[in-house]
Amino acid sequence: MGTSEKAGAVPANGAAPIQRFYSDRSWIEGAAEEQLTFVAGMAGVSSVAAFPDLHPGKYGPVGSAILADRIYPQLIGNDIGCGMSLYALDLPARKLRLDKAAAKLRQLEGVWTGNAGARLAGEDLPTDLHNQALGTIGGGNHFCELQVIDEVTDGALLEAAALRKGDLVLLVHSGSRSLGTAVFGSVLDRFDGLDPNSPDGKAYRAAHDQAVRWAALNRELIAERAAKALRCDLRIVADAPHNLVEDHAGGILHRKGAARVDQALVPLAGSRDALSYLLAPCREQAEALASLAHGAGRKYDRRSMTGRAGGTRSDRDSLGRTSFGGLVVCEDRQLLIEEAPAAYKDPAQVLKDLQSAGLAAPVAALKPLVTYKKAVSDTLESARQDKRRRLWDRRAKR
Repeated sequence: MGTSEKAGAVPANGAAPIQRFYSDRSWIEGAAEEQLTFVAGMAGVSSVAAFPDLHPGKYGPVGSAILADRIYPQLIGNDIGCGMSLYALDLPARKLRLDKAAAKLRQLEGVWTGNAGARLAGEDLPTDLHNQALGTIGGGNHFCELQVIDEVTDGALLEAAALRKGDLVLLVHSGSRSLGTAVFGSVLDRFDGLDPNSPDGKAYRAAHDQAVRWAALNRELIAERAAKALRCDLRIVADAPHNLVEDHAGGILHRKGAARVDQALVPLAGSRDALSYLLAPCREQAEALASLAHGAGRKYDRRSMTGRAGGTRSDRDSLGRTSFGGLVVCEDRQLLIEEAPAAYKDPAQVLKDLQSAGLAAPVAALKPLVTYKKAVSDTLESARQDKRRRLWDRRAKR
């Protein structure tokens, strides 16, 4: 909630305590700190945890967990259930050709043509629940990335997950797409929060829980599409949603860009030109609200990236490759600039802060090989549509 005018909520007397799990070495914007302070003063909020990936969001701080006695839909936003899923692939790294892999992953573009009804029913979801968007990544910071396990810190934990150095893995970041947007749209004006036991609160929670399950299925289908394109099998290693509400300690826990820690391993995503990490959550600290950082976190917002990256043709061309020798599949030039590596913080520093706070320990580093974001240029498609429209108009005038 960047400003009190946007938030519309009336802060209660006495703000909730804020536990900050980051050091002075972390890049934290003043706007994010202001949002933390405001959220801590909102009615019914009892505790706030902030992580080193903290940055300002549209309605509240991203990279935080907030415990309250009511549901604040704005603290979650429209991408309900968004998260990171890591999958192990049985594809030998020695057989991988990056250029061919990048070409194959372009098959992720467009709608999924599988049996959506059957897969939705398998998750106890309505068979027609936004099935046109199922199996698709979406825009923004969502991605599907082919990675290789590079550096190993805890071999025993990695082996327990049936993984080893040199194995190929797939990291998928996506959410509930149009479903989450529809759910959020129904409560967009409820800045005062929802009583979880009221009819409105129960209706939102039911729709929210469906969106969380839908989002997990969506990541699974994206991974299956990628594995099929690469002609290999896959298995789940970890699924860590980071935009959701849950019951916790007698209240409602809101996670916005904060990963759940109820599993052995949790992925921490870097930028497409930085290492990601596989973490082992440490003993739970009550003040951390059963949460962890979900990634590097933004350093600069999307608007300010115009001019910071891709200023020349050679700069734009360089955005399609990484310093690791990896490839980036993204034909949308503006998205390529907005999501440039310079837009993100250093994930290694995020990891250091989590270690120093005793929240997590590194298990392995994951090197990016091919990052898929978008295989069709919105600008190009728009130009094609304009051309077709002009041709149609000329023909109509004849």
